[in-house]
Amino acid sequence: MFRFQEPQYLWLLSLVAVILALFILAAYVRRKRIGKIGDSQLVKQLIPDFSPARRVWKITLVSLAIAFMSLSLARPQFGSKLKDVTRQGVEVMIALDVSNSMLAQDIKPNRLENARKFIERIIGKLQNDKLGIVVFAGDAFVQMPITDDVRSARLFLSTISTDMVPVQGTAIGKAIDLAAKSFTKDEEISKIIILITDGENHEDDAVAVANTLKEKNILVYTVGMGSAGGAPIPAKKGGGFLKDRSGNVVMSVPDEKTLQEVASATGGIYVRAGNSADASDKILEEIGKLQKGEVMKQNYSEYDDQFQLLAIFAIVLLIADVIISEKKNAVLKKIDIFKEKDK
Repeated sequence: MFRFQEPQYLWLLSLVAVILALFILAAYVRRKRIGKIGDSQLVKQLIPDFSPARRVWKITLVSLAIAFMSLSLARPQFGSKLKDVTRQGVEVMIALDVSNSMLAQDIKPNRLENARKFIERIIGKLQNDKLGIVVFAGDAFVQMPITDDVRSARLFLSTISTDMVPVQGTAIGKAIDLAAKSFTKDEEISKIIILITDGENHEDDAVAVANTLKEKNILVYTVGMGSAGGAPIPAKKGGGFLKDRSGNVVMSVPDEKTLQEVASATGGIYVRAGNSADASDKILEEIGKLQKGEVMKQNYSEYDDQFQLLAIFAIVLLIADVIISEKKNAVLKKIDIFKEKDK
């Protein structure tokens, strides 16, 4: 892998073009002036020690020196290898409810957007940990397999919507069971499921599933989205709110009791996300108390600097430019590597 550590210095390469342009302009002006003095061949005989070829060599050396120095300052580097880095961390699976009830606006702008902010705060604090995401409604799916690249979770998070799961409902039991199966087999590392939902479980016995997770030493932290009084569910088509068969507006009321029981069954905690900052801080505080195991990461972390040789070339070229005179050297006249062919 190749990179420039300080790429801002590459703009200095433009100086080479400027210098060459000025050199060509100066040569043109000089030729014009000599033409006004008299015949160019006669003028050349009057200044026999002057060598136009040497002047071209000198400007070439200076230009190359500036180019090499610019590249040197930009610090070209090559990645030597993919390095394994072992750090202490935990494994976290986030189970996010994407059912239509998460569109309720009892917390602004709606429950799902607040859940997204909550997860972003969690992601921002997880540095040496592994993270995965499960989305669920009436069914559950792995949105992002567990990985140590927690930053990539933001990409997956940005695509989450209530249209992801075609089967409506809130199957909390399926969600935490799938999340539990998504962990690695490393038994020495703490495993946590963060369940984010309004808690209206209609599909299964979430508490019974949670009891099985306790035997596997998997903690479930539950996060309740929504106010105690609940809110109507916005209709996706035609505006207004969802209604039941009798024509009554459907109210989505968070089931805090179920969420508390699920968390308690595994030894976890329940928080209400009325304020996503306070709720995430409580969850992170609990995660910080857990036993951390070794989390293996692979990074291109070793880069070898290659600027030294370029800097040496630049210095050698500048020294050569100083040594070479625009006038012919009496000692080297017989050799004259800059010899111009007589016309």
